[in-house]
Amino acid sequence: MLSSVAAAVIPCLGRLTVTSDDGGAPAPGSIIVANHTSLADPGVVLAALLRLDIEPVVLATVGLWRIPVLGRLLERGGHVPVHRATHRAADALGTAAAAIGAGRHVLIYGEGRLPLRTDAAEAPPESFRSGIARLAHASGAPVVPLGQAGARRVTSGSGAKQIAGFLTAPARRPRLHVHLGSPVHLPPGVEAATAAAREAVTTAWRTAARHLGEPAAALAAR
Repeated sequence: MLSSVAAAVIPCLGRLTVTSDDGGAPAPGSIIVANHTSLADPGVVLAALLRLDIEPVVLATVGLWRIPVLGRLLERGGHVPVHRATHRAADALGTAAAAIGAGRHVLIYGEGRLPLRTDAAEAPPESFRSGIARLAHASGAPVVPLGQAGARRVTSGSGAKQIAGFLTAPARRPRLHVHLGSPVHLPPGVEAATAAAREAVTTAWRTAARHLGEPAAALAAR
């Protein structure tokens, strides 16, 4: 349901293109890890994945379940609320591992937060949280890195700029690109696994940013 909504809305906001290292969808029971840059990028990612016939279970902050309409879509879709900094935080990983065991794709954002920058430019992913490593180790699932670029052209910055971005995007129709990298199996150890996941997503993001001609892609490669 949520993926279908995203697939209907995103083409109105921008021009989305999708590429993949393997030329198709990742295997069922994979962990898809994406970079997070904008309030618009969850929709961009879901719309892109639906083109590959993937409707993932999404791990997202519990606060989204309190938003009218969106909360109902999340609940109906069986997505997983993350209660950060509480004793219930680990519950999300258990639920996600069960979804992986059932053959579902699970989508998780490595950074777990939006960047504090106010500009609309691209930049490499910031530091990752350890949940990806712990989920991969617990489930034995491969990690599929996903890099998205261009969502900050839809909306970024202050509250007023966010609203203005959404309102003007249908006229501007900025280019958006999502790239899926090849699956990787993370190494043992939470710290090493977290670093490996971030490196893989950074590589996928760099590919996406290059498709849009973003200068940050060349700078990040140095």
